[in-house]
Amino acid sequence: MTDRTGQVAVIFSSQRRSDGEADYAAAAIAMDRLAALQPGYRGVDSARGADGFGITVSWWADEAAALAWRAHPDHAAIRDGGRAEWYDRYEVAVTTVGRSYRWARDRG
Repeated sequence: MTDRTGQVAVIFSSQRRSDGEADYAAAAIAMDRLAALQPGYRGVDSARGADGFGITVSWWADEAAALAWRAHPDHAAIRDGGRAEWYDRYEVAVTTVGRSYRWARDRG
């Protein structure tokens, strides 16, 4: 299990438009792969409902790593595409995790 204490969480909530699904899916896969190659990357969790509302949390070792990802030119280009094509709205919140714990049912 991963202790997220001290990590930076970039919380991206968005409302997707109903068109452009194939292009969006390809861009999301590309961004996931690119993010995973960045120094300080610690993972991603994502969910999207049938109504198009989604939340993605990307996890970073520190603020510098999160800012470097934000500034990456390929990421910036995809953000521009998202504004133009895929989203009605989105919001980003960035925070440092002060406490972290997990629980999982033992399926043993």
